[in-house]
Amino acid sequence: MAIGDLSVAAGVSGTHMAQRFKELIGVTPKRLARTYRIAAAVFAIDPAGPIDWGDLAGGAGYVDQAHFDHEFRAFTGLTPTRYVEVRRRFLREHPGHALDGRPLSAD
Repeated sequence: MAIGDLSVAAGVSGTHMAQRFKELIGVTPKRLARTYRIAAAVFAIDPAGPIDWGDLAGGAGYVDQAHFDHEFRAFTGLTPTRYVEVRRRFLREHPGHALDGRPLSAD
């Protein structure tokens, strides 16, 4: 559901809904949606194989790879390519680690 549709369904203005949402949840609806979208994209990355960034970006709902790259860096502090390099190195250095197959956090 689009965020604008959510406020219409709730019968309040978009601004009011965003303010109340942030009071109750801690982030705006848009920020939460962005967080879920980038998380889904990160979980879709298979560091063991080749990655088609355009397909991954489109599959996650980004209009193009440039928007995906910008959002990825904003959330992780790394470019998508650098993130995968770090993740692959981690998996090589720590085979069988509990994080094997899971994304690395930004910290």
